[in-house]
Amino acid sequence: MKKIVFLTGTRADFGKLKSLLAILQDAEGFEPHIFVTGMHLQELYGYTLIEVQRSGFKNIHTFKNHTDEATMDLTLANTISGFSEYVKTIDPDLIVVHGDRVEALAGAIVGSLNNILVAHIEGGEVSGTIDELLRHATSKMSHVHFVSNNQAKTRLIQMGELKEAIYTIGSPDVDIMFSNTLPDLNTVKTYYNIDFETYSIVMFHPVTTEANDMEAYIKAFVNALIASNRRYVVIYPNNDLGSQVILKAYKRIENHANFKIFPSLRFEYFLTLLKHAQCIIGNSSAGVREAPYYGVPVINIGTRQQNRVTHSEIINVDYSEVAILEALKQVSNAKIAPRAPQFGGGNSGTLFLESLQKDTFWNLNHQKQFRDI
Repeated sequence: MKKIVFLTGTRADFGKLKSLLAILQDAEGFEPHIFVTGMHLQELYGYTLIEVQRSGFKNIHTFKNHTDEATMDLTLANTISGFSEYVKTIDPDLIVVHGDRVEALAGAIVGSLNNILVAHIEGGEVSGTIDELLRHATSKMSHVHFVSNNQAKTRLIQMGELKEAIYTIGSPDVDIMFSNTLPDLNTVKTYYNIDFETYSIVMFHPVTTEANDMEAYIKAFVNALIASNRRYVVIYPNNDLGSQVILKAYKRIENHANFKIFPSLRFEYFLTLLKHAQCIIGNSSAGVREAPYYGVPVINIGTRQQNRVTHSEIINVDYSEVAILEALKQVSNAKIAPRAPQFGGGNSGTLFLESLQKDTFWNLNHQKQFRDI
């Protein structure tokens, strides 16, 4: 029996990991565990531990790691300490981390320094801000990689990773995006008391490398949203440096008739709302990744998603109120053709399981080597 620990720190990475957890829970020879930390345990952001618990998964362990948005380094240190103590109690065969958060880096550090195999989901991608450093550092501290496409695989090879340690499985959230288990729109609107006929989704995260400018950026953004006179479903930002400035700005629209604001949404419910939205606006990866699959117009603001996979249908604008308003006019009557999948075809869970069922996976050398091109 192989013990596999999945580390999750946010609503976003849990959405990416759910299909992988689900397929392992039903497979013979594997015992999945979940280490829940980060934003999941913060009431300000919706206490999304509840979503993890309601998903029906077993072996859930919680650890409160957060310090303050200005001390991400201490949050990293806390996570290393808590996760290290945890893995010593269950002695896992594999640690699975996702993406570019400090929690993922902490998990990879603990695994590599304790000679435990570490798998990184969606490494080899590029983005703006501090996420770029965290993602590549996590990849270098991991032994094996489950990537979303061949472009990501090529980058990891460029970084010296071994070809035989890279598995292309697509983006696991696509499994859920095109499943037949998503709730219908009326169910979602009723659940969240959203009475808008039409709406757009707002997701605007802090850019840590531009923290000093975030107050001006979010002021212009909120000004534009109000001036547009459209209806919006607004979802809180992540808890990186600058998040408090954004939340303070959202106080202006808390009781505005055109806005519904939520700390978090259940992942499947969010996908249904996204699928039927007029557009998604902000700087979330959901705009450059998930939305084009559904044919939903995207307004991407600023630098946070710089260098991510982009499409000609995505409207990229600066942080000015004028530019944002002009972009909103462009998508007022829009629906675009859904993109052909670039991040897998919805079978990531199956490919993940098949990889773990191979002896070659478990025989990978824990002593990493740098492979020159």
